Amino acid sequence: MDFNDTPEEAEFRAEARAWLEANATPHRDDDEEDLLGERIDDKTLAWCREWQAKKAEGGWACLTWPKEVGGREATPIQNVIWKQELAKYRNPPDIYGIGLGMCGPTILTHGTDEQKQRWIPEMMEGQQIWCQLFSEPSAGSDLAGLRSSAVLDGDDWIVNGQKIWTTGAQFSDWGILVLRSDPNAVKHAGLTYFVVDMHSPGIEIRPITQINRGQGFNEVFFTDVRIPDANRIGAVGDGWRVAITTLMNERASIGGGGGAGNTADLIRAAREIEIDGRPAIENAAVRGKLADFYIRSKGLQFTGNRTLTALSRGQTPGPEASLGKLIGGVMVQDLAEFGIELAGMAGIVHDASNPTTSLWQDRFLAIPGLRIAGGTDEVLRNIIAERVLGLPPEVRLDKGIAFKDVPTGPPSN
Repeated sequence: MDFNDTPEEAEFRAEARAWLEANATPHRDDDEEDLLGERIDDKTLAWCREWQAKKAEGGWACLTWPKEVGGREATPIQNVIWKQELAKYRNPPDIYGIGLGMCGPTILTHGTDEQKQRWIPEMMEGQQIWCQLFSEPSAGSDLAGLRSSAVLDGDDWIVNGQKIWTTGAQFSDWGILVLRSDPNAVKHAGLTYFVVDMHSPGIEIRPITQINRGQGFNEVFFTDVRIPDANRIGAVGDGWRVAITTLMNERASIGGGGGAGNTADLIRAAREIEIDGRPAIENAAVRGKLADFYIRSKGLQFTGNRTLTALSRGQTPGPEASLGKLIGGVMVQDLAEFGIELAGMAGIVHDASNPTTSLWQDRFLAIPGLRIAGGTDEVLRNIIAERVLGLPPEVRLDKGIAFKDVPTGPPSN
């Protein structure tokens, strides 16, 4: 199979490359990683805003969006090509990824003309940062099991409840929010979708401190928060259908990454670290391990190429994205674990001045969070089992009954 660019794709790649060469700084091997966006201070936020505004001015902010809102109406494969070229340059943390990758496409699909005019331009230009308020403590992977409530009061909705694992809530201006508006309806039918001003009275944001001491995720509490009905996206009770649009765009925006899974960093470390006075890469056991990782990485690469081929042909990709995230996440964690092991006693000390060892610690502690984001390993296995292999679905006790009557807690004897 030919994975080379078509003449049209090559022309687009050359255009993207020329703009980046004139406006961006090439990526360096010693650039720091921030896999979960946990080191975002005021200086970093300013860099993010400046870079997003520059991309918007150059017409590279939202390639696949309609031209009438400032996009290029680029094809999916052109968007992939842009990301490939962009990865060669220094980029700030992607604080706009949720807004541009999930919120914007949802508003463009289901929002009114007034809502599009209100939010889309500022979102594209980087003037506003968005977050996604979906998961709850009792409804993580089961999004339709949400219990946070929205009750209509005149022209406003009164919101109470809690959301969790909200990335970037601490610096976001707006958020997308799915709430239980009708507990008497069946599980999926009683949900409504909103946009909420994150500066509204009654919103409390608490950071979640993770194993690496980062605070990229948050708990968000709502106490009698008022959301205007004008901020509702879609019809009342149609929140599940709108949320599916968001989730489909989430999978698409997460897929295609995985630079941390590249074996080049591990090979470089094996050349720098010594075992018994010799470079570790000369050790037979180390070479065998490196070969194993290289083979696994190539398997992921070629599986991902199936997605690229489908996009290039204008087709809808198959289940490769779910496979890539499931297998790739485990592999990246295995790579980081071996990098720590390779460093010996130095592997237990986090020394920022020694990127050869601290790199692997940072990845090892960050990857578990990424394996949860965008669909846990268990959810991905269910998708592959039920939708790809056609295996019987899991037993459900919540079909056809009002949500308020869905059994909770351990079964009674």
